[in-house]
Amino acid sequence: MSKKRKNDGTGVGRRDIIKAGLVAGSALVITSKKSVAAQWGGGGGGSWSGGWGSYHYTDYRSDRSVQSPPTTPFVESLLIPPVLQSLSSLSPPATELQAPGETPRPAHQRWSEFLPQKLYALHANEFQWSFHRELPGTATVWGYNGISPGPTIKAKYGEPSVVRIFNDLPVSHVGFGIPSIITHLHNGHTATESDGFPADFYATGLFKDHHYVNTLAGGDTHEALGMLWYHDHRVDFTSQNVYRGLAGFYLLFDSVDSDNENDTNPSALRLPSGAYDVPLIFTDKLFDSSGQLNFDQFNNDGFLGDRFAVNGKIQPTFKVARRKYRFRMLDGGPSRFYEFYLSNGQNFTQISNDGNLLPAPLSVQSVRLSVAERKDVIIDFSGIPIGTSVYLENRLVQTDGQGPSSYSSQTDAMPVLRFDVDRDPPVSDASRVPATLRALPSANLAEVVATRYWTFDQQNGQWVVNNRLFDYNRVDAQVKKGTAEKWVIRNGSRRWSHPIHIHFEEYQILTRNGVAPSAQERARKDVLELHPNEEVVVFIRFRDFTGRFVMHCHNTVHEDHAMMVRWDIVP
Repeated sequence: MSKKRKNDGTGVGRRDIIKAGLVAGSALVITSKKSVAAQWGGGGGGSWSGGWGSYHYTDYRSDRSVQSPPTTPFVESLLIPPVLQSLSSLSPPATELQAPGETPRPAHQRWSEFLPQKLYALHANEFQWSFHRELPGTATVWGYNGISPGPTIKAKYGEPSVVRIFNDLPVSHVGFGIPSIITHLHNGHTATESDGFPADFYATGLFKDHHYVNTLAGGDTHEALGMLWYHDHRVDFTSQNVYRGLAGFYLLFDSVDSDNENDTNPSALRLPSGAYDVPLIFTDKLFDSSGQLNFDQFNNDGFLGDRFAVNGKIQPTFKVARRKYRFRMLDGGPSRFYEFYLSNGQNFTQISNDGNLLPAPLSVQSVRLSVAERKDVIIDFSGIPIGTSVYLENRLVQTDGQGPSSYSSQTDAMPVLRFDVDRDPPVSDASRVPATLRALPSANLAEVVATRYWTFDQQNGQWVVNNRLFDYNRVDAQVKKGTAEKWVIRNGSRRWSHPIHIHFEEYQILTRNGVAPSAQERARKDVLELHPNEEVVVFIRFRDFTGRFVMHCHNTVHEDHAMMVRWDIVP
């Protein structure tokens, strides 16, 4: 049964507010296209002297009507989200059909084929969180199991799981965000009833069982996924709920990428593992004078903060040993793009794109991330003297929701994380980076049965796809299970950049503006950085499940303002 749009008892829906008062709302914030020079410590012009020298900070946020209180960089330690432990049972038991107390849902597809071997529980709740010790107070945030980002789930192929997600958010919530949720496993090859369809949100007091089959798309070993993440996907409120903290990592392993650098299996890659495999989610935040998170609900262009957080801490430090580390880098949004460099000029070894292993590692000077993109990199600290600090710095200038505008020089870069080399490893580094990683699956154009065109654009101040606002009751495309298609994805704007995410199935880029993709983009992708006035052609298959899925801009502010389409897989 289709659902009608509702406001969950909170009064007028947010989109209705925007439509009714778009002009007045836009006047609430004074904007400028110029970047404002500011001391990172909080306001005015100036420079900051760090461990590797002095630099001038350019504040890459045009809105200066609200400014965060001052914070000193590199006094907080990086937090590593704990690994979520499985449970022996759930009460009531998870079943193919809806359980007592569960929000309504269809029966799980292929349940008997993928009976769960692992059971987990996540509680979406509200709590106080310290982003930085110098902020005036703790911030009221949302997260899972009392932390933000939430605990990391480590899963294995061949071990289907059920993740029961409880909505424990307060009904009496005041401020931005809405206490109804639906969790999306981003890049999961997951049936529609567990994917996190935006309209499947549920209220406080209910839970939902997500059946994650952890199986290869089409049974193809070349399709193994690596770094996924889970986040709220509530229609109209994704940007606000995720900005409040509803996100976490989900890592998948198999016999090749086995989570064991000492693996004796000849097929194992033996990439850095354990304490040397570190997930990093980058978010930018804005705080009011009391230290609470600030979010402009009347800005439909894109929201930028003036404080850079990594795993929920502002500009933290991370102590590293002289050996190789694997860093799983994720742009958690809501609207900022990044281009990361190492301050000592050292290259990264990039091993994945969107968290999925490349055919071969690449030595790259920088790592670029649009919102929701992931890239795994290896950083080798073995040649760096103990006592040395190396900074991970963003050199991509962005002043508003349009997207990145330019690069800055090294002296204008913003360091977001400091690595302190403080020891030799207790044992010799057994990890390696092989010359080959995971071959790409075939992209056989003879399988293509249709070509579809999708144009992401702005119309009358609203974000649209093919000149239409999102309506989750409208099906914009029906694709047949077991087929392949070419999708032509266009940006109708000469000014805006859009990170485009397709649910459920990955794709391969065939051409970008008629040219074959770069080595970094010869990969399996689920997020596409769509530059202004650009056209990208992708090859995509549809396998294993049927149901409702979406494609949308992952600048989540654009997504919430209707830059999304529904497409269905049919038998």
